[in-house]
Amino acid sequence: MITRLALPAVLALTCLFTLLVSPIRVIAADAEKPQYYELLVYTTSSADQQQRVNDYWQNAAIPAYNRLGINPIGVFTELTNSITNSIYVFIPCDSLEQFGAIPAKLAADTVYQQAAAEFLNAPKATPAYDRFESSLLVAFDGMKHMVLPPADKKPNVFELRTYLSSSEGKGLNKIQMFQSGEIDVMKQVGLAPIFYGRTIAGLHMPCLVYMTCGEDMEAHKKHWQGFGSAPVWKQLQADPQYKDNMIKAIRLILKRTSASQI
Repeated sequence: MITRLALPAVLALTCLFTLLVSPIRVIAADAEKPQYYELLVYTTSSADQQQRVNDYWQNAAIPAYNRLGINPIGVFTELTNSITNSIYVFIPCDSLEQFGAIPAKLAADTVYQQAAAEFLNAPKATPAYDRFESSLLVAFDGMKHMVLPPADKKPNVFELRTYLSSSEGKGLNKIQMFQSGEIDVMKQVGLAPIFYGRTIAGLHMPCLVYMTCGEDMEAHKKHWQGFGSAPVWKQLQADPQYKDNMIKAIRLILKRTSASQI
C-alpha cells in the first residue's frame, strides 16, 4: 500500500517519466491543465480533537501551503455538532509536480515546523485525531478548476457527494453525463458547484467526488428541486447510454470551520 507521504513522490516520478517519453502530448495539454485535488478526512472522537485539527490547519498548515502558492484551502465539518464529527480538508494543486513537492517543502519550512510541532508529534496518550485518510482527484475536463462560492449568496451549507460506479468504464460514463449537461444545469439552478473530481488514488474507487453549496438548507433544497425538474436533466436521466452508471451515492452536508478559506 502506498502511504500518503510516498504518494506524491510516486506521482512526481510518473509525471517525469511522462515528460520524457511523451513530450508532444504534454506540450499540447499545457494550454489548459486540470487541477488536482487532495481530499483529507480526519476522524475524531472528541471536541478537543476537532479543535486541534482545525487549529493546526488554521495556524500552521494553511499559512505554509499558501506560501507554496496553494490556495484557497477548504476546511469543513458536519453541519450538526457531534464529538465524532470528521474534519474534511480540500487542497487544490495546479499540477502533480506541485502536489509531489509538498512534503519536502513543508519539511524545509522552519516556520511551519515550529507552528505544527505539537500537532505533528502528539503523544499516544493524547492523539490529535483518531486517523486520517487521503484521496487524490483530478478535475473534470468540464470544469478544470475549482470555483469559489458566490460572495453575494454567502453560502453556509456545503454538500460533498461521492458517486460510486460498478466499473471504471461506468465511472467514466457518469463523468461524461456530468459534462454533457449536468454541470451546466447545476450552475443555472444556483447549486454553485465548487469542484468536480475523479478519484485517481484513494477510497471507494471507481468514484467521482464533487461539492456544491447554498445559503442555507432551505435554499439548497430548492436549488436541488430546480435541478430535478430541469428538462436537460430529465433528458440525460432518460438517455439509455447513461443507464446504471452509478451504484451508490454518499452525501454529506457540511459547514466551513474557522480555518476555511472557502
